[in-house]
Amino acid sequence: MKPVRLAILGLGTVGGGALKLLQENAAEIRRRTGREIEITHVGTRRPRPDLNLPASVKQSADLLEIVRQPDVDVVVEVMGGIHPAYEVIMEAIKHGKQVVTANKALLAEHGNELFKAADDHHVQIAYEAAVAGGIPIIKVIREGLAANKIDWLAGIINGTGNFILTEMSEKGRAFADVLQEAQELGYAEADPTFDVEGIDAAHKLTILASCAFGIPLQFDKVYTEGITKITAQDVKYAEELGYRIKHLGIARRTTQGIELRVHPTLIPEEELIANVNGVKNAVLVQANAVGPTLYYGAGAGAGPTASAVVADVVDIVRDIIYTEDGSGTIPQLAFEALSDLNILSSDEMTTGYYLRLNAEDQTGVLADVTTILSRVGISIDAILQQPRLKDLIPIVILTDPIVESKMNEAIALIQALPAIHGEIVRIRLELLDN
Repeated sequence: MKPVRLAILGLGTVGGGALKLLQENAAEIRRRTGREIEITHVGTRRPRPDLNLPASVKQSADLLEIVRQPDVDVVVEVMGGIHPAYEVIMEAIKHGKQVVTANKALLAEHGNELFKAADDHHVQIAYEAAVAGGIPIIKVIREGLAANKIDWLAGIINGTGNFILTEMSEKGRAFADVLQEAQELGYAEADPTFDVEGIDAAHKLTILASCAFGIPLQFDKVYTEGITKITAQDVKYAEELGYRIKHLGIARRTTQGIELRVHPTLIPEEELIANVNGVKNAVLVQANAVGPTLYYGAGAGAGPTASAVVADVVDIVRDIIYTEDGSGTIPQLAFEALSDLNILSSDEMTTGYYLRLNAEDQTGVLADVTTILSRVGISIDAILQQPRLKDLIPIVILTDPIVESKMNEAIALIQALPAIHGEIVRIRLELLDN
């Protein structure tokens, strides 16, 4: 039986890791698939003699030409970025190639047309490595939980942000100092915007939500808020109230539609996901039959991400062997038919809230604040008055869940009080219990 032939496009951290894994575990992979996997092409901007590739492996910077070659069955795209990855994958699909990709940005923003093209040409796009690195969360949602109706999922799906918040929590450090260390350690890029502003997590949440609820990919409808405004002060106050602050991606099914949101979140300190620290990732899924299940592990790095890439290659090789055309038996986004469910705007979303306001030390200020909240229909769960800071008293309020439009109204009224100084800090709160 002839080997399945691979082209690997991109030999950075992930591509190099996948190449190494395919070589080191070749015998084990062959036992799993019953077929030899042969690397015939690598796409790289410059020749890589350091990799000691067999002479039969062709190296080229012309990626479009590589994916047109007859001796390529599977294209592994690990370059990242939108362009030229979009054009290369589309060309590969048109030439009947199976595709494996770790490119969450590309799938979140252009996946609908790419998956349609793949279906039209009877090939697959496998993308386990696009979300949460070595955690097989896509396989879990598409296959392991296929009998369930998923109610919601919440995930720490960006390791850089989690490292920063962990350091702020455990050592009381300032955001800027920890970010600089994350860059020095290689956890954050020189331009950390995608990580700290939540864009990377929003890309991943887009993909998870599509697989969980059977909806089209809709990155532009994800409410996205970063962690740059989180202070050591808020981390400390939250912990005094029994909560940890984590940067979560949350997708929730409601009677009005689907909530898609990425933002800093207070979660009870006893929750397992509240204790996921450092650069680790975790995804908590609530499903109607099995209940809550938690998936934890390394969300990035050469080994974990390469593990997911090669697992996708193995699945595709099996499909090539056991199906007539290699198009696979599992729908690309987990459902044979997607539903165009309503995606709620941020004003329509419902959460609890942590509010921190700095007030003058005057009689009646707290009464004015609580009166406003009551008038708007917001119930208070806890109030914590902190020691004076620079002639102002920090007041922390936790509320019960309320629709965001009501909270916006209340914050505007409180902000207008003469005794309130500076911007009111708002952090959403989730109990993760239903």
